[in-house]
Amino acid sequence: MRALPTLPIDDVLASLVAAVRERGAAVLVAPPGAGKTTRVPGALLDAGLAGDADVVVLEPRRLAARLAAARVASERGGRLGDEVGYEVRFDRKVGGATRIRFVTEGILTRRLLDDPTLRGTGVVILDELHERHLAGDLSLALCQRLRRGPRPDLKIVAMSATIDPGPVAAFLDAPVVESLGRTFPVDVEHAAAPDDRHVGKQVASAVRRLVGEGLDGDVLVFLPGGGEIRRAAEDLAELAARANLLVLPLHGELSADEQDRAVARADRRKIILATNVAETSVTIDGVVAVIDAGTARVARHAPWSGLPSLVVEPISKASATQRAGRAGRTRPGRALRLYTKHDHDTRRERDAPEVARADLAEAALELHAAGFARLADFPWFEAPPPAAAEAADELLLRLGAVDARGAVTALGRRMLRFPAHPRQARLLVEAERRGVAREGAILAALLGARELRVERRGPGAAARIAADSDLIEDLDALLDARHGGLKPHRLRDLGLDVATAMAVDRAARQLERLARDETRGPDGDAAVDEALLISVLAGYPDRVGRRRARSAEIVFAAGGSGTLAPSSVVIDAELVVAVDAGEVARGKVSIRRASKVEPLWLLELYPERVAETDLLVWNREAERVERAQRTTFDGLAIDERLDPAAARRFAVRSIDRALAGITVPTVVHICFGYGMVVPGESKPNAYAFLEELAASRAGTISIEAAQPRLDLARDRGSVDRRRDVHAQGLT
Repeated sequence: MRALPTLPIDDVLASLVAAVRERGAAVLVAPPGAGKTTRVPGALLDAGLAGDADVVVLEPRRLAARLAAARVASERGGRLGDEVGYEVRFDRKVGGATRIRFVTEGILTRRLLDDPTLRGTGVVILDELHERHLAGDLSLALCQRLRRGPRPDLKIVAMSATIDPGPVAAFLDAPVVESLGRTFPVDVEHAAAPDDRHVGKQVASAVRRLVGEGLDGDVLVFLPGGGEIRRAAEDLAELAARANLLVLPLHGELSADEQDRAVARADRRKIILATNVAETSVTIDGVVAVIDAGTARVARHAPWSGLPSLVVEPISKASATQRAGRAGRTRPGRALRLYTKHDHDTRRERDAPEVARADLAEAALELHAAGFARLADFPWFEAPPPAAAEAADELLLRLGAVDARGAVTALGRRMLRFPAHPRQARLLVEAERRGVAREGAILAALLGARELRVERRGPGAAARIAADSDLIEDLDALLDARHGGLKPHRLRDLGLDVATAMAVDRAARQLERLARDETRGPDGDAAVDEALLISVLAGYPDRVGRRRARSAEIVFAAGGSGTLAPSSVVIDAELVVAVDAGEVARGKVSIRRASKVEPLWLLELYPERVAETDLLVWNREAERVERAQRTTFDGLAIDERLDPAAARRFAVRSIDRALAGITVPTVVHICFGYGMVVPGESKPNAYAFLEELAASRAGTISIEAAQPRLDLARDRGSVDRRRDVHAQGLT
């Protein structure tokens, strides 16, 4: 093995090895750039702490797992995929000789479900634990449960630059090992005053300043999302051409080759526009400056509505420290923060853990499969809010993935085959059953991505056609692009976002490999579309809604309402399922993508939730009572038929029953009070209707108007008997 440059972490490796050997676990705190990600796995393996088994390193993101594995393999003098490899969603590079595996958090969680004793693994390292991803928290708790049970020999190391080590150390009953050194200093500067310009303009100004001050390396820019990256690239175009700069994006939707291009050495200075995928565990050689917009796009979930939201929020102080540290990895650097020091100093210390804000459905299904009937029984490092746990279990029950006791059903087991959210997995299982697994896989991949068509993005987007489903429109566009080889120019000609289309295609092809049709597919495009629409409905039974007359407002069966976005092509459907909806403000829901629903599909999939009623209802406009036959889904009317003639027939039968047996002269008092009239008749005609009825029984009954009161006086002067017929009695 070749000689390696000295890193600050090297000074504490011996102490870390000793702590793990003695206690079986340790918490390592080391600043960004100290070398913990690249040096610790090899040190533990070389010390024999894994025995004959592997060292598994959990990384919060695929990019970090791939890049860290490549660097460690290079430092240890081997090829990637031999002694050192990686496994991420839909991609892996490992072999029979692999002893150090860099994996994303979900990979280990699924391994623990498939093999509860984690055979073949001797050491688990949880890197960048401060990010507190839900899958990372699950892995931490599951591994500690193993240590306390069937695997006391399993070693655990939790690592971070900014985490509060106390709670983790207490949970693991482990010592804390700390490295205080940083390789190179980073000079941090803040904005003098708030800047109201678009962040792209601010980035361009900061880069222009760095170039003017003699920039001699690459710049890493942190932005909240793809939209901001594209805008910043546009704002940088003129400066980049003049100063010979290479502007490259870096985010999770890019292919591995595109990500590698962003981090590889280039023949000129690079401006790397990145999301927080580059925040941790990634050393990009050549970066001498960081520009930090100070924001990130954060996924949140509202358990009271079941709807997600993706909001741009200020990052924490811990994240700001991580970002600045990217500039001091290989030489002294600078960090320009596009926000004031006062703004920084008043921010929260750390980000809220995902377990406190994210959708728990996928984790809940995995835990139920692991034998936990109740989420409260799981030994969490930090327990989720009870409302979120209840919402997750309610969704799984609606999807048919678990039964009332929390046991995973046969359907739920089939859903677990797919590395996807339970909604997407339920869609896939239904698509398999209907013979449209290939198309269903693409729909599931589309659900996991942002809007495919560029023209439908932004506040001014508007649909140009009317169709049954936004998803099927995107499916058709992607299939069309596939026929052309998914070439970037072809995608742009079709109006599709290149990065999104490529990411959807990669995910879809992986899901296609796992999916299998159970029957021959339907004949004809219309039949295929119907099978897909039903499959979408299977994944979103709690998102069914009905359009209010002549409006974009959708009333949900589960309660509440939302507004169909102008960009949606589902313009004409009366019943819809909202597949991409989010809270844009407190109590305001925007439905970005939807699909048509037919009442018969609800009856087929969820017969226990469909009810039929036959009522007499008041029509305020016509001022009459009408017979309404309704079919409802969870209380939402999905089919309704009004029949005034039937109401009239019902009234005649009711009055006949009320007057049955009258053989002596009787005065009938008709009471028009309380806003009620004879069914099927407006108020002016109701009296005439009853006069006709009296005439048909001449000599037996007569009609008199009466005031709306219940204690009508009896007149015993000229008749033998009197009956009071009230509208209340007619209904």
